[in-house]
Amino acid sequence: MSKKYESLAAELIRQLGGKGNIEDAYHCQTRLRFKLADESIVDDQIVGQIDGVVKVIRNAGVYQVVIGTHVADVFEEVEKLVDIKKDTDKKSGNENAPKKNAFEVIIDFVAGVFQPVIPALSGAGMVKALLALLVVAKVITADNQTYMLLNLFADGVFYFLPIILAFTTAQKLKCNPILAAGVAAMMLHPNWTALVAEGNPVKFFDVIPFTLTNYASSVIPIILVIFVQAYVEKLLKKWIPKAVELVFVPMLTFLIMGTLAFSVLGPIGAILGGYLATFFTFLSETAAWAPAVLVGGLLPLMVMFGLHNGVAPLGVMQMANLGYDSIFGPGCLCSNMAQATAGAVVAFRTKDKKTKQIAVSGAITAYMGITEPILYGVSLPKKYPLIATMIGGASGGLYAGLTHTHRFATGSSGLPAVLLYLGDNTTKCFVNIIIAIIISAVVSGVLTFIFSLKFEKDVEENGKEVAKETDNTTKEVIAEGGTADFISPVNGEVLPLSESADEAFASEALGKGAVIIPEEGIVRAPFDATVAALFPTNHAICLEGTNGVEMMIHIGIDTVKMDGKGFQSFVSQDDVVKAGDKLIAFDMNAIREAGYSEQTMVIITNTDDFSDVSVDAGKKTDGTDKPIHISK
Repeated sequence: MSKKYESLAAELIRQLGGKGNIEDAYHCQTRLRFKLADESIVDDQIVGQIDGVVKVIRNAGVYQVVIGTHVADVFEEVEKLVDIKKDTDKKSGNENAPKKNAFEVIIDFVAGVFQPVIPALSGAGMVKALLALLVVAKVITADNQTYMLLNLFADGVFYFLPIILAFTTAQKLKCNPILAAGVAAMMLHPNWTALVAEGNPVKFFDVIPFTLTNYASSVIPIILVIFVQAYVEKLLKKWIPKAVELVFVPMLTFLIMGTLAFSVLGPIGAILGGYLATFFTFLSETAAWAPAVLVGGLLPLMVMFGLHNGVAPLGVMQMANLGYDSIFGPGCLCSNMAQATAGAVVAFRTKDKKTKQIAVSGAITAYMGITEPILYGVSLPKKYPLIATMIGGASGGLYAGLTHTHRFATGSSGLPAVLLYLGDNTTKCFVNIIIAIIISAVVSGVLTFIFSLKFEKDVEENGKEVAKETDNTTKEVIAEGGTADFISPVNGEVLPLSESADEAFASEALGKGAVIIPEEGIVRAPFDATVAALFPTNHAICLEGTNGVEMMIHIGIDTVKMDGKGFQSFVSQDDVVKAGDKLIAFDMNAIREAGYSEQTMVIITNTDDFSDVSVDAGKKTDGTDKPIHISK
C-alpha cells in the first residue's frame, strides 16, 4: 500500500542530510517528525518543494514535515530507510511510552511465549480430532498402523513442546533461540529418558545430583531454564572476548545450563508444574463449572484488555499435564458462538446498511472463531449485544462445566472446533459441547432480540430526529450547485483558520476550515459519518461523512506530546457515528497546564472537491447553530 511513497521517502531522507543525520523519527496525524543531529544543513525551501510535502516546520528541536492524513503510509517507507529506535509508541506518535506495570509485563511475556506456538498446537489438535473421528466411525482401530502414525503426527508437537517453547521463550527474552532449543533437546534426549526409567540415582562427576524427572510435554521447567539462560548468555558475552565468542559462548552455555537444568531449574519447574497439575485436578473435580462460566461470560472483556493472552496458555498447560483442557476451551467456544449469534440477530434487526454489512460479515467470522470484527464493529458500539453475549456465553459455559466437558486437543474456537471434543473413545464431551453451544446461542440470540426491540427503536427514532434537524446535510451527498451547513464539532468561539497558531493549519495547506476556541471539552460528530482515523493519543480524529465531506478535527497544538493524557475517546476507527454523537472528551486545563494551546482545528481535508468552504468567524456556537458552510 505504501510502495507509491518510496521515492518521496528516499528524497526526503536525502534532503534531510541522509540517514546518518536522522537520530529518530515518528509521526502524528498529519506530519512526520524528525530529530536531526544537525538541522543547520537542511534547506527548508528545498524540502518544502518535494512532491508530496505540504509544509515544513521547525519547532522545539523537532523537524516537522507536513504530509497529510496518509502520513502513516509515508512513514512506513521512511522506516525502511532509517535506523529508527524500536519503540512502537514513538512510531504511533507517543514520544514517551508509558511503562508497563508488573501485571502487564507478565501478560505480555506469557502471550509472547505461547502465541507463536498456537498454529502448531491447532494443527496437531485438528489431526487428533480427525483421528478420534476415524475411530468413532470405525474406519480404523487403535491397534492399526495408520492409527499409530496419525497419533504420531499429532503427538509430536506435544511431546517436543519444551523445544518449541524454548525457542519462543528465547525470542521473547532476546537470547539465542537455537542454543535454547539445544538445551531443551538435552532434557528430552533418549539417554536421559532411559536413566529416568531405570530409576537409579544420577550424579554429575559423582558430586552433583540430577533429579530424575521426565520433561516430555512439560511447560514450566523449560520456561524457567531459558529465563535463567538469557542472563547467563549476557554475562558470557560480556566477559568473553569477541574473537573467541562464537566458540566459547555456546560451549559454556550448554555446560552451565545443562548442569543447572538437570540439577536445580528443571526439578523446581517440575515441582511447580506438579502444583499446577494439582490445582487443575482440583478445579476439574470440585469446581469444574467455574472456569467455563468465567471465560464464557467474560471473554469479550478479556479480549478488549488483552487478558485472554494470559488465560489461554493455562489450557495448554492443563493439556500438557492432564491430557485435556477444561479451563479455556469450552468457555471460549461458548462465548464465541454467543457473540456470533448476537451479531446475526443485530444484522437481522438493524436498518442501518453499514451496521448490517459489518454484522453479517462479523457473525460469519465469529462462527469460525474470530470475534474481533463483530466485537469492535457491533457489540461494543451498541453495547446491548455485548451484554447478551456475556450472559449467553456464561449460560453455555455453566452447562459445559457442570457436565465436565473438555477438549482433548488445542485448536480454534469456532464451529469446526467441536471435533476437538472427540476423545477417550467416547462422544460424551462432543455431545455436551454441542448442547452448550446451543444454550449459548439461544440465550444470546433471544436476549439480543429482546434488547433490540428497545435499543434499535431508539436508534431509529434518534436518526429521524437528526435527519429532521439537519435537513439533507447528513443524508445525501452535496449536489452540484448545492450548499450545506454544519454544526461545529466543538462548542466555543469560531475563528478563521488563518488565526491558528500552527503554521501548517493557518496556511490552509491541509485544507480550509476553522479554528474553535473551545468552551467545552467535548467533540461531537457534525454529521453522519464513519471514523476514518483515530490517532492513538486521541487528540485528532478524521471523519468520512455520508454526505461526501471529509473532516479532520485536531484538538490543540502539539498535543501529540501529551501522550493521550487528558484525552478520552468514545469511538474506535471504522465506527459508524450519527450527527451529535460524542466522539472525544478532552481536559482543557490539562492542555493549558502542559503548556499547549487548546485551539481546535476543524479541517475539510477534501476541500478541492468543493467550490467554497466558509465559516461564521467571530461567532460563538453552542451546538444548535451551523457556522460551517460548504458549497459545491
